[in-house]
Amino acid sequence: MNKFKKASINNHDAMLRELRADPEYAAEFVKLALEEVEDPKTCASALLALRTVAEAYGMSKVAEEAGIQRESLYRALSPSGNPTLKTLMAVMKAVGLRISAVPNKAHA
Repeated sequence: MNKFKKASINNHDAMLRELRADPEYAAEFVKLALEEVEDPKTCASALLALRTVAEAYGMSKVAEEAGIQRESLYRALSPSGNPTLKTLMAVMKAVGLRISAVPNKAHA
């Protein structure tokens, strides 16, 4: 007899619930991932983080609000995606986020 109970929800679904329930958490989640955009080796993590937030809000709804096809949204936010700034801004707006700039202390 298996003494371990099966989880009632998987990690991805739990993450989606948390992101949907807490906009501040969603913002911090994407903010940290966006810091990885500067490095070509890790830039895919930013797209995947934004995709996860978009999934939390519903990909169809986000695509509609962003004015793009759902399939295009999936492609743009894939690890090999290369979305335009216009697409990124539209998706960010659709999930209630915006991009901001901060000084790069390493550049000073």
